[in-house]
Amino acid sequence: MPQTQDVVELILQDHRRMEELFRLMRSVEADRAAALKEFADLLVAHAQAEEAKVYPALKRYKNIDDEEVEHGEHEHDEGNEALLALLEVEEVGSDEWDSKLEELVEAVTHHADEEERTILNGARENVAMDRREELGAAFLEERERQLKADCGSIDNVRRIVKA
Repeated sequence: MPQTQDVVELILQDHRRMEELFRLMRSVEADRAAALKEFADLLVAHAQAEEAKVYPALKRYKNIDDEEVEHGEHEHDEGNEALLALLEVEEVGSDEWDSKLEELVEAVTHHADEEERTILNGARENVAMDRREELGAAFLEERERQLKADCGSIDNVRRIVKA
């Protein structure tokens, strides 16, 4: 269980774990398929929890840019599309797999960087800690619900991308 309930810190922790999983997926010594499975689950659960519980609440704050929040949702779609492309590659470690992995890394890293600079900094500066902790609890609950539902399965990612 995470040490904090602050939604900003929880989201940052997920971003750092995603970066670790990218390193594992790039490593020929690692179990790349297992790293991809964990990554797929985490990415989908994280994005779904943000969109269901965090982003709608943050849009209510006048000092947090609604356009940035909506842009974050659009970037989640791009990340899901890149994830699906990687999940559909037959052979882990093939040239195609490596290429699709780099497209996924680029999409997710770009989003995480932008989200940290705009949305999360805005939340840190404008949302009281008790409210950030309430949002953190809601984020964790939804994230866990998604994880238990095998949200990163190829069938579910296809469903999300086509929605």
